[in-house]
Amino acid sequence: MRAMILEKPGTPLRLIERPDPQPGPGQLQVKIAACGVCRTDLHVVDGDLTEPKLPIIPGHEIVGNVSALGVGVEGFGIGDRIGIPWLGHTCGRCSFCRSGAENLCDEPGFTGYQIDGGYADMTVADARYCFALGSDRSDAELAPLLCAGLIGYRSLVMAGDDSSRLGIYGFGAAAHIVAQVARYQQRELYAFTSPGDATAQRFALELGAAWAGGSDQPAPVELDAAIIFAPVGPLVPAALRAVRKGGVVVCGGIHMSDIPSFPYSILWGERVLRSVANLTRQDAIDFLELAPKVPVQTRIEEFPLQQANQALQALRDSKLTGAAVLSPC
Repeated sequence: MRAMILEKPGTPLRLIERPDPQPGPGQLQVKIAACGVCRTDLHVVDGDLTEPKLPIIPGHEIVGNVSALGVGVEGFGIGDRIGIPWLGHTCGRCSFCRSGAENLCDEPGFTGYQIDGGYADMTVADARYCFALGSDRSDAELAPLLCAGLIGYRSLVMAGDDSSRLGIYGFGAAAHIVAQVARYQQRELYAFTSPGDATAQRFALELGAAWAGGSDQPAPVELDAAIIFAPVGPLVPAALRAVRKGGVVVCGGIHMSDIPSFPYSILWGERVLRSVANLTRQDAIDFLELAPKVPVQTRIEEFPLQQANQALQALRDSKLTGAAVLSPC
């Protein structure tokens, strides 16, 4: 198989060929049809996340077809179309796993970080962390749902059911998906983009935002909640200033630059500041059931596998509207 591997953080991925991976007990071998390019991949490649298995094949928004079954696999058959997300393994023993908070597992394994991922022709994955996908969208259109969609959905749930006026800071892959869910739930949406990013602002308005402007602008109304997807620490105090008393600010990224100090007065009033960490399998079940009802439609830009470095650079430079997706073909 072909794969793009990261040998050292801060260096370009390299195209290699290696033998096809064989499924062990409980695993699926999957022929990859598409893999989304997520900002978390960028954090792995750039060294912001510091515990990767090296060398590593990045990618955790994987869509493909089952090509072989390991011993003991049930519920999947050859040819089934499945999705493989970020969460690839949990210990099942720690207090978090036993309490239903497997996203906080003490000994996790993450696809494209500690487990070889989807920037390749083929992969293997623990069947317990894979999900059947419907056939109403193309492989490339479905790929961003496996992380941008899942993390966006978990962030929206954390924002609370009563957050009628919702702000979103950073309007990329996750935001353009969660915006559609928020509008389906009849929430008012306010989009905050990089200052001067007229393209992202137009995109947000196309998706039903009531307002779109730069993150350097004050919110036009008092918000019930805000979700921050951009990995920019100074957005935290900005979002706290924008939400009402009792409002919630959710940090939806796995990495963020340092948050500057801020006055207690913008947190006071029982405002809540919280992060979202990873996802659970129940998140995937719930969101993948909801997405066709919306229906969620992803805006994608496709790249061939060997152009993974170009796709990552486009993300790094904020030149994407929606999400980038790699295709092995």
